[in-house]
Formats: sequence, C-alpha cells, structure tokens
Amino acid sequence: MNLHQFRFVQEAARRNLNLTEAAKALHTSQPGVSKAIIELEGELGVEIFARHGKRLKRITEPGQHVLRSIELIMREVSNLKRIGEQFSAQDNGTLSIATTHTQARYVLPVPVAKLREAYPKVNVSLHQTTPDQVARMVIDEVAEIGMATESLADYPELVTLPCYEWEHVLVLPPGHPLAQKERISLEDIAHEALITYHPSFTGRGKIDAAFAARRLQPRIALEAIDSDVIKTYVRLGLGIGIVAEMAMRDDPVGDLLVRPVGHLFGQSVARVAFKRGAYLRNFVYKFAELISDRLSRDLVARAMTGHVNDYEL
Repeated sequence: MNLHQFRFVQEAARRNLNLTEAAKALHTSQPGVSKAIIELEGELGVEIFARHGKRLKRITEPGQHVLRSIELIMREVSNLKRIGEQFSAQDNGTLSIATTHTQARYVLPVPVAKLREAYPKVNVSLHQTTPDQVARMVIDEVAEIGMATESLADYPELVTLPCYEWEHVLVLPPGHPLAQKERISLEDIAHEALITYHPSFTGRGKIDAAFAARRLQPRIALEAIDSDVIKTYVRLGLGIGIVAEMAMRDDPVGDLLVRPVGHLFGQSVARVAFKRGAYLRNFVYKFAELISDRLSRDLVARAMTGHVNDYEL
C-alpha cells in the first residue's frame, strides 16, 4: 500500500463517491483512481466501498475505519512537511489566513502588520470568504488559520478558540429621529428599512433570532457581506444599518451616527480555528498572540492536544 492509494480513497470519499470528480481533483484518470482503490482493498482484504456495477454506492463499515486511519496518516504526512519547513526555514514562508471581510478589513490589519515586522520574510496570503468556506479551507489545509464569528465551532475537525467578543451597532444618517431616543427598542427598528448582513455573515443569526423571539418581522431593504457596502447605502438614504461595532471604529468619513444595540442582539464571539492535529509553525503561534492577548502560545499548543477548553479563557 502507498500514499497514492490513500489519497485516492480519501478524495473519493470527499467527492461523494464520484470517481470522475476525484480524478479531476487529483489530476489523474478515473480508471487509475478505480484501480488504485481496488488494489488497496485487495491488500487489506476488505471492501472500502460498496458498489453497484462499477459505481461506488456507499462507504462500508470497515471502510469507515479505513478512512479514519487514512485521515490520521495523511495528517501526519502533512505534519512531516511542516516540521521540515519549520526547521529548515525558521523565519520565512507563507502564512495562509482564511477569514471574512469584516475580520480582514477591521481586525486583522494591525496583527498582519506586526507579524510582518516580527517576521519580515514571511508572506501573508489572505483569503476572504464565507464562514463555512473559512472552515473548509482550514480543514483542506488551504489555510493554516481561520477566523470568523459563525460556523467554525460546528466542525469537529477543527480546534477553535474564542478571541474576542463584540456587539452590533445601529448606523444612522444625520438627523434621523432614532438618534434622539435614549434606549432604542426592537419595535423601533422593526418599523425602519434595514440594511444589514447576509444571513450567513457577521452575527446575522442573532439579529433574526431577536426579532423572531418578539414575533416581529423586520423590513430588510438590503443584505450585504461587506460593512462598507452597508454604510454606503445608509449614506444614500436606503435605510438604517446594523453592522459590527468594529466596522465603525475609525470610520474614515465620520458622517454617520452610531448607537449601540447590544442590549437587543446580545454579544457575538469571534473565533480562530486550526485543523485538529496540525503542526503549527512558530509564526502561526505568533500571529494568534497578535490577534488576541488571550491566545498565548502555551494555550494554543495545549488546545491542539485537546487539553484546553473555552472556560480556561
């Protein structure tokens, strides 16, 4: 048996047992993938996949055990590569970060700049995408670290740690009547045209849940994934905005009024994620420390071995 066989089995499972898609992903032929899987099954003496004709139909019970072992083997192969990189090049390489627009635009610029100052030979590759795709990129080892508010804690393949809490704020054009209210209510907001995040981004689930709990139907005028877009449409008079508080820090224009609404929507938690069992290079630990003073190297290292939980933060 060999790593090619393991990789082919793993990719077939990832591609919903579609050998054609697995072959495309691995840049090889479909017959070659099929042959390698059959040869591995012959060596192991078990069927990894149940078949209907030449098509794979499902993963067998022994196949589930084989796949778990293959995941461990392939993870350790990746770790071996990282160990080589770590000790052959202590202070250079590429840090690949998967995150959402809000984190990339408002939270990460200072940590990235400080990392480059500490490790001038390290290149940073920043991938901005959806929270679910952030998780997938870390799992697939496209990124070494992920950061988002939603989704990350839902994946058992990831080690996730909270790094900071934040609240939503209401963004109003100058002169808006709500700016004069001492305490804004959900009923006040429900009567307004709202401009806020797409349902899969930046705590939108908390906003929807708050309205649903009061049996209110908000008037969503526009949804976006980008806080700057939301602010632009507020300035154009399409409605009032609900954005993450960090999106209003040091706003370059400064013409919008900001009112806190944490009492309506509660706190959200931004989390960092690493692939469970992955070998982290020195500058990955350093970057985690720069994101939050909670994320010490010792804490992250213990979390990667399963010896820490949120309560210790």
